[in-house]
Amino acid sequence: MNRTSMQSTGAGKAAAHHDADGPPPAARGLTGRWNRLAQGLNRVITPTLLALLARVSVAAIFLLSGRTKVSGLLTVKDSTYALFRYEYQLPLIAPEIAAHLATYAEHVLPLLLILGLFTRLSAMALLAMTLVIEIFVYPDAWVTHLSWAALLLYLIGRGAGAVSLDRRLGID
Repeated sequence: MNRTSMQSTGAGKAAAHHDADGPPPAARGLTGRWNRLAQGLNRVITPTLLALLARVSVAAIFLLSGRTKVSGLLTVKDSTYALFRYEYQLPLIAPEIAAHLATYAEHVLPLLLILGLFTRLSAMALLAMTLVIEIFVYPDAWVTHLSWAALLLYLIGRGAGAVSLDRRLGID
């Protein structure tokens, strides 16, 4: 139905009235101002920015944790072995092996996230680590682990974003 036929049938009176007077009242009021603010935020807070912030923030969490487990570049400390032996006590894996795996994962995977290289795979591995920590080590820290999981799930679902080696290399 075109505008002329809508006006002649009465179906378009409200639309014609708003066209003549400008935007509908809601668009001029608080709702309109809010919607314009939201549209502006959508232009500034892009998926690329969200992916970059998610990558860097979750990488920082794991990398800083990994750095506490080593001396020098990557020498696993005796205290790390003790931590895995007496506090973490993971089932099905020897503490010495778990200490090395976790320590190296907390160094390599965050660096891959920062670079945006193999982002989905790195995020999946860190999500698996988060689940192990939640289930076997610190089950009462679920709020913290949920926030990590949210960032990691965003990266698993959406990928690294435009500012990444994944994008440059055509890795989805």
